Amino acid sequence: MRKRIQQVGLILLGLVAGVLISLNFSASAQKDDVGTVLPVEELRSFADVFNAIKQGYVEPIEDKKLITHAISGMLSNLDPHSAYLDADSFKDLQVSTQGEFGGLGIEVGMEDGFVKVISPIEDTPAFKAGIKTGDLIIKLDDTVVKGMTLNDAVKRMRGKPKTSIVLTIARKGETKPLVMTIVREKIKVQSVKSKILESGFGYLRVTQFQEETAPDVARHLDKLFKDKDNKEPLRGLVLDLRNDPGGLLHGAVGVAATFLPAKTLVVSTDGRTNDAKHKYFASPEDYLRGTHEDFLRNLPASVKTMPLVVLVNGGSASASEIVAGALQDHKRAVVLGTQTFGKGSVQTVLPLSNNAAIKLTTARYYTPSGNSIQAKGITPDIVVEESPNGSGGTHERLREADLERHLTNDKDKGKTKEAVPPVPQTKNIKGKGKDEKGAPDEETPPPPIEFASKSDYQLSQALGLLKAWQIIKQR
Repeated sequence: MRKRIQQVGLILLGLVAGVLISLNFSASAQKDDVGTVLPVEELRSFADVFNAIKQGYVEPIEDKKLITHAISGMLSNLDPHSAYLDADSFKDLQVSTQGEFGGLGIEVGMEDGFVKVISPIEDTPAFKAGIKTGDLIIKLDDTVVKGMTLNDAVKRMRGKPKTSIVLTIARKGETKPLVMTIVREKIKVQSVKSKILESGFGYLRVTQFQEETAPDVARHLDKLFKDKDNKEPLRGLVLDLRNDPGGLLHGAVGVAATFLPAKTLVVSTDGRTNDAKHKYFASPEDYLRGTHEDFLRNLPASVKTMPLVVLVNGGSASASEIVAGALQDHKRAVVLGTQTFGKGSVQTVLPLSNNAAIKLTTARYYTPSGNSIQAKGITPDIVVEESPNGSGGTHERLREADLERHLTNDKDKGKTKEAVPPVPQTKNIKGKGKDEKGAPDEETPPPPIEFASKSDYQLSQALGLLKAWQIIKQR
């Protein structure tokens, strides 16, 4: 049998080598060139393990399943954002960038074998249930998450609208797990929202960067300028990027270009391949897709110069950090809030022949001044916590630097991340804060902060800053 295993192993090794050679790798046992050399010895070990499993595992396993798991493991061990997408996951990703998909409404990653919440998406079942950034999902219904792949966990959380799932959550500061029953819905994310805060001052919120986000920003701005309830011309604007997990790069470039002078550098990317090295400017060729007309062409010129405050927090990641960083570096806006998430890497989706794809981290991105926010984030010009007493702010949030295998910040080599001590959390239960015996109810999380409401402390501070700006200009 051993001889047969070795024969099959050699056949498998030959197949793998043939595939990789067809992808412009060279077969060699030398290891001095990481980019082009095929590691024959390591592939032989892979073939040995593959055949040992095929021949000796307690139950028979399909070749397809073994190969898929090998690919998935290879990608997931690179960094928190590279992943294998099977046909269903690839389709879900394509649909989600269009703004409509089914499920709970959370951006997730893996940590220590469990699902970790990156950010709940606003106005979704997860957000309304009180899911928070940094929550660790340890059980889905009665199934323990430990040992699942991220794709398997996401599939379990997705489902038909109106069906429910029970999530068991571990949260820092809580002594017992939180158990939440959440009803799935068809998620249709409205990525842009706007309103007049007070006469002369507008509010624009971007919840996620999708295909139509930048054109939608232009439409909402046009609406704000023409709003009949606004008794005077628009004199200042708050751009709210809090809890925005990111999305499409060209959407971020388009939103930044809305407020920056033409041909201004928005972001640059750098990686190992020529395709990964690029500079993106506030130019139509960098933010338009397909047959779009330039949606910024007819906006009032004052949109490029009016006072602008950008709101960010620990849930602001990736594309939202690109926008905040560009506006901050060019001194076009004052950034207010708390330290952002710190995801400064670019993922490229590479389709495969079987309707699947891989999502591969191919570059880091840099703000116009050349700074990398990877594992660091954007530091606000003015730090303002979510409430006057400082609760709900920076210390409670998961960040890129907390994720296993995160990319290092190549601009801060040699520096180590400072540990942030946890802050005790106040527990709210059923509106009372305690049960009949006076003890906290561990299973009912406090309600999420309602952005743009009268109780939105950070927004009130941003509006106050805009008003002060006007007074200073008049002097």
